[in-house]
Amino acid sequence: MNFKHEWIEKNPWLLIGLVLLVISVGGLVEIVPLFFQKSTTEPVAGLKPYSPLRLAGRDVYIREGCYNCHSQMIRPFRAETERYGHYSVAGEFVYDHPFQWGSKRTGPDLARVGGRYSDEWHRTHLDNPRDVVPESNMPGYPWLASAKLNPAEIIPKMRALRRLGVPYTEDEIQAAPAEVDGKSEQDALVAYLQGLGTQIKTRN
Repeated sequence: MNFKHEWIEKNPWLLIGLVLLVISVGGLVEIVPLFFQKSTTEPVAGLKPYSPLRLAGRDVYIREGCYNCHSQMIRPFRAETERYGHYSVAGEFVYDHPFQWGSKRTGPDLARVGGRYSDEWHRTHLDNPRDVVPESNMPGYPWLASAKLNPAEIIPKMRALRRLGVPYTEDEIQAAPAEVDGKSEQDALVAYLQGLGTQIKTRN
């Protein structure tokens, strides 16, 4: 077979197949080693799985599409670290399924937002963002304050995460419904936000 470059270009299906092959091999070379590096598979010192309330808050965060405007990834560049703090490391997110890294920033990055503002600030911001940030174009989420969490939903979530490697104990799982009982979705979301980035606190 005359396997010349010109012949490949004139056979679109062959060209597509070879391009896919090259991309697949390149992707494997880039991605597979990450599964064996401790820096990407082991949690940073002191990292604990999400508490039941924070776990419920993360689900609210994802459901409401917060990730569409807010990244949780600080890149290792001077402009990034000066604005947001220490760059993000994979070990902070080993218990996240899926993780919330991304590049979209209609709103500010939230990777280090934990502890920066009070719970009351977050509640006001969620009810009507312009009460605390006049130039904000974020919509309000006032219904979260009255929407109650369903305690029955937390056990299946924690058991599913345990199957993925999150080290929840059976005692923790059984005690989870009591922790979220009577809490609002706003309570849960604020708890989630207040924990973001607290494992690496260095900030200029």
